[in-house]
Amino acid sequence: MIVIDRKKCVGCGRCAEICPGNLLTLKNSGAEIRDVRDCWGCCACVKICPAAAICYKLSADLGGAGAELFAKDSPTKITWQIKKADGEIITLDLDKNRANKF
Repeated sequence: MIVIDRKKCVGCGRCAEICPGNLLTLKNSGAEIRDVRDCWGCCACVKICPAAAICYKLSADLGGAGAELFAKDSPTKITWQIKKADGEIITLDLDKNRANKF
């Protein structure tokens, strides 16, 4: 499930442009999801958000109850972080130059 932190959202609209299901809109200078039940879970909006205002709530079998998935995009890498309910943070850095080579 996608969750948008309206306090962090800068209203850039990048998430609305990239969502393949056309589920995100801008209202009152912030992103909103039309119906979270329609979300495909592709995480494109999570990855593109420059303010890390969008997270994906992981199910218990993926990250434990209450875990959240965030991403930070830079020119050379994407950093994915899982923040678990107990405060543990798991980080995975993906080098864009080496991605999809195999």
